[in-house]
Amino acid sequence: MTAVTWKASEVETPARVASWRSMDAVVRGAKEEWLALFAPDAVVEDPVGPSMFDASGAGHHGVAGISGFWDMAIGPVERFEFEIHDSFAAGSECANVGVIRAFLPGGASVSTEGVFVYRVGEDGLIRSVRAFWETERALGTLTGA
Repeated sequence: MTAVTWKASEVETPARVASWRSMDAVVRGAKEEWLALFAPDAVVEDPVGPSMFDASGAGHHGVAGISGFWDMAIGPVERFEFEIHDSFAAGSECANVGVIRAFLPGGASVSTEGVFVYRVGEDGLIRSVRAFWETERALGTLTGA
């Protein structure tokens, strides 16, 4: 499997292009490039609601907050694979349906099925990412731990 497997519509919309760029930067570990995709007032909710990454459930706000999210949730992962099965674009948003596989230090891995919603502004910068997935379901896929 390649790092990003796209099995969905390839019609380019601003939000879909932003999602592609986001996934590409994540799989390459390109933090600064990833952060540059976001508007200064952007919000990342991954997952939506309270979680191990966001106890308040309010999301990670602004470049500093989103950078902190990277350091906590993305940076420690050795490798990511994205498999997107479908993508629905409407207006300034797209909802990607698929699985994110995270390969952790020590040989463990976890697969997270979900719906990943990107909203962009007229400038093409990401205004919000809202990831709908269930912690318990994801942890149920943990292997090698």
